[in-house]
Amino acid sequence: MELMKERKIKIKTENLEVYYGEKQALFDVNLEIHEKEVTALIGPSGCGKSTFIRCINRMNDVIDICKIKGSIEIDGKNINDKSIDVVRLREKVGMVFQKPNPFPKSIYDNIAYGPKIHGITKNKGELDNLIENSLRKAALWNEVKDRLHEPGTSLSGGQQQRLCIARAISVNPEIILMDEPCSALDPIATAKIEELIDELRETYTIIIVTHSMAQAVRVSQKTGFFHLGKLIEFGTTEKMFKNPSNNMTQDYITGRFG
Repeated sequence: MELMKERKIKIKTENLEVYYGEKQALFDVNLEIHEKEVTALIGPSGCGKSTFIRCINRMNDVIDICKIKGSIEIDGKNINDKSIDVVRLREKVGMVFQKPNPFPKSIYDNIAYGPKIHGITKNKGELDNLIENSLRKAALWNEVKDRLHEPGTSLSGGQQQRLCIARAISVNPEIILMDEPCSALDPIATAKIEELIDELRETYTIIIVTHSMAQAVRVSQKTGFFHLGKLIEFGTTEKMFKNPSNNMTQDYITGRFG
């Protein structure tokens, strides 16, 4: 096994609490996520995993009744500070959802959309290069290079999800959040996405929410177990699955509940 060298802390939450109206969804979450690692978040439905990752790119901002207490830092800066530009934050923190959601545009325009909005490229030549590089990084280029002007929705489910990953990385993020990215895919498409996640961690910090314990073991270096809005345990994936410190973690991973 590779020696785990201590990496820089990329994301840090302290006493993080999230409320939807009167209902509390997260309780006192303290977590440090290191850069260029894959962190898996596991736990039963409704345990707060997705709520947690939606705090990291401030997607909860769009929910009026959502209130956040505590701090979330990326590279030592509190992302909920009034001086933070949310558009720039979301450029830095990409997101891939449960169901592939390509825009109703061509494959080319799906990826060009973000760089155009953020003014990343100066001319069409640069944009073409960026689109090719993004598709190559998402292991999709060879499958679509001759059909870039066909609709993104004409691709298979697994290809659409890789297109969404290419779209997320086209704006040069540092962090990629994945909310159950394989739950709508067949085993072969899932294996391709997992292989891709392993390659992407050389460049990006990745957090993946998953219902699949086997997937967490295959793709992640660290795992956090959430239950009823609390972070029950966090540690190296190997330790969490072979020798967890908490009995509740042990019960969940052995299938006694959840």
